[in-house]
Amino acid sequence: MKKSIFSLLFFSACWVFAQTDPRGDLRVFDQELPQDHEREFQFIAYWYSQAVSGNYYPTNDFLKGQVFGRLFGQNTTTTSDTSTSYYVEQRLLPFFIYQPKLFNGKAILRASFEIDFTWGDAAYGTGGNFGGGVSADQVNLQTQNVELELRPWRNWSVNLGLQRMFDSPYNPYRTLFGTLTNTGYRLMFWGTDATGVTIRYNGDYQRWKWGAWKFYENQIQQRDDVSMYEVMYDRDISKHWSFGASVNYVRDRANGEGGPSILGQGLNSTLSNYNGSFRFPLGGAQYRADVLWVGSFFTRNPDYVSDRFRATGFVNYNLGSVDTLSDNGEDYFQRASIGGYTVNTKLGYRYGLTAGDVIEADFIYTSGDPNGINDNRFSGVLTGNNWGSPVSVWISHGAYILFPHGNVVNRFVSAVNDVSNLGYGLMGGTLNAHKDIIPDKLNFKVGGAWAMSNVSPTNGGNQLGTELNARISWSPFVYMNFELHAAHLWLGDFYDAQVVNGGVNDRPTNPWTVFLAYKWLMF
Repeated sequence: MKKSIFSLLFFSACWVFAQTDPRGDLRVFDQELPQDHEREFQFIAYWYSQAVSGNYYPTNDFLKGQVFGRLFGQNTTTTSDTSTSYYVEQRLLPFFIYQPKLFNGKAILRASFEIDFTWGDAAYGTGGNFGGGVSADQVNLQTQNVELELRPWRNWSVNLGLQRMFDSPYNPYRTLFGTLTNTGYRLMFWGTDATGVTIRYNGDYQRWKWGAWKFYENQIQQRDDVSMYEVMYDRDISKHWSFGASVNYVRDRANGEGGPSILGQGLNSTLSNYNGSFRFPLGGAQYRADVLWVGSFFTRNPDYVSDRFRATGFVNYNLGSVDTLSDNGEDYFQRASIGGYTVNTKLGYRYGLTAGDVIEADFIYTSGDPNGINDNRFSGVLTGNNWGSPVSVWISHGAYILFPHGNVVNRFVSAVNDVSNLGYGLMGGTLNAHKDIIPDKLNFKVGGAWAMSNVSPTNGGNQLGTELNARISWSPFVYMNFELHAAHLWLGDFYDAQVVNGGVNDRPTNPWTVFLAYKWLMF
């Protein structure tokens, strides 16, 4: 009995000692340490500002705000050997996320906006892409996304409203942007915001996506809409590799009505001249278009996580028809079929310790058409740039001027802004080498790009040009970067043709640009 009592007292003393911290304060079990509660409201923002110098700019005095599209196109952009542009611009993208505890993660509301302007451009007015003038007071808030995500079951999500429309199999709200630009079709066909509904299944080894989008409603009492429907599937077949396939279908009954500003949208609109896509010469005639994109893609180690090699690529085929209708809008008197294709692959090798020590090569080929639809067939490629701007945003190639670059605020201009290359087709690629001078802090990149047109324009050749570029990036803190960029493009004989060089008699001056950028992703 005494032994039992002694054992009990010894155990009790040990228990008290174990629950006492060095200061002698007794901790009791009903006083748990405070924990951070799950936030219902979150704020995330992306800041981007840059000081830019270059020798290409729009000549139209009205294009002081947002300028997009093809260099030397209808956006009036041109190059000069006597004038140099200098300007500073900035962008803020705020994201507001509300996830009420009441629904236990089953419902999420997201809203994102955009505030862009050039320093000193305008004040006391209304409109997007302005507001940096003295005294400011500009109404310039642009709605980017307002969407609701419902998560009824594990791995399932339903997104409703104005949301990201990307041609990647991954959820754009739960995936890093770098992964989205290197999977699926790399935003080469669809990379913008649109209104619709998407249903996704993201399992451990496979991904499904169903989507229905409304591009333009036009008259609600008439069947004059533009809509798109899509289905995409992607599956992991090994530790490194995944394969997928997709079908996109656009039903266009708008006859060019709608679209950004006065440009219109659709296959016969002047929007195509701005974007550098193919414009169907239908005049003011009514038309009915049904266009499909059928493709397959593969991905290997997109984030350099599993080993040192990365690969991604796809094959995509355009098909469909465009019917020019009679006056009653029912019978067609001319039909043009569509049959073009795109091939792309990107290879990368991480030779060093970090993801900043890589060498990457990118290749693209798109079919072209030498005579438009004169033979009632278009054998080039169509992208989302026929219905909006910019919709096709292939920006993960590493070029700056030959192909579009993603570090922009109000000016999204390049020689080949759309991979259809005005319907002439395209073959080219890029080669880039990155080196972390200080791991994850200081990085240097040098790159080159080259492209040719598969069909030569009248009085011009097929060489689009050759580009050299470089960048140095310093990251003093996580998700904060200072970057210095420079690029020069030597134009080829493609631009000897007045039909593509802005109507001048001689080949334009070679474009160049230099800019200093500051980025900060805050959360």
